[in-house]
Amino acid sequence: MPKKRCIVYPKDVQNITGRSERYGQLLLQKIRVFHNKKPHQYVTIQEFSDFSGIPPGDITDYLY
Repeated sequence: MPKKRCIVYPKDVQNITGRSERYGQLLLQKIRVFHNKKPHQYVTIQEFSDFSGIPPGDITDYLY
C-alpha cells in the first residue's frame, strides 16, 4: 500500500486553488501564523483544512 503524505506544499495549494505557487507560499505563511507555528515548521492537511474549510478528504484527492 503506498504511503500518503500528511504535509501540504505550495504546489499542492496551487493545484487545489488554481492560483499561483507564490499565492500558495503566502497562504501557508498565513496558516503558520494562524496555528502559532514557526516559519520552518510544516503545515499538515488537517491544519490546512481547518484554515480553508475544505474537508481533509477533498484535500488528499489533490495530493500526488
